[in-house]
Amino acid sequence: MAPTMQRLLPESLQNAFLNLLSPLVKILANRGFHPNSFTVAGLIITSMAAAAFMMGHLRTGGLLILAGGLFDSIDGKLARSTGKATRFGALFDSAIDRYSEFIMFFGIVAYFVTNNAYPTAVAAFMALCGSIMVSYSRARAESLGFEAQAGLMQRAERLVLLGLGALIHPVILKLAIWLVAILANITALQRIRRAAQQGEIKNDQKPINER
Repeated sequence: MAPTMQRLLPESLQNAFLNLLSPLVKILANRGFHPNSFTVAGLIITSMAAAAFMMGHLRTGGLLILAGGLFDSIDGKLARSTGKATRFGALFDSAIDRYSEFIMFFGIVAYFVTNNAYPTAVAAFMALCGSIMVSYSRARAESLGFEAQAGLMQRAERLVLLGLGALIHPVILKLAIWLVAILANITALQRIRRAAQQGEIKNDQKPINER
């Protein structure tokens, strides 16, 4: 198996952040909150971020992107700590995450189109395509029996870069968008390559239907 690829945000840093959430997650679990409620709340908050971008409020949009990412972190940890982690829950979370990204990038594209920054609007669309392909390449690879979690620009990195970029300055946001556009697509290719390194499909296996 291929060696684990590096991430922009070290896994140790992400684990440390999740550990900080443990007391909050414990309180939420004791009060009977369902993980799916945080998944839906994350979608609503991201929709508010998109609306903020469309109205030209970049810093508010950036703050809401980070808040939506926080809720996305809580729902998975809450599901595991309460024993409510199910296959349907994983599907629901993944689907809502994709809708959140569509909505978030729609707001970002709308902002740059309104301000006649068409190259950056195109880059935001490329970033969306890359983001969806990162998710799809992993899901499709795993459905075929491969492990494909590697890559530089995963969901956490995308949210942090875009959220902080919007909070700091419009120029930083532009740079973040271009970075996501390039590295998200590279990440999708990394995952495909990682699956290829795990071996070709044997000739005696039944053919796999394309989707």
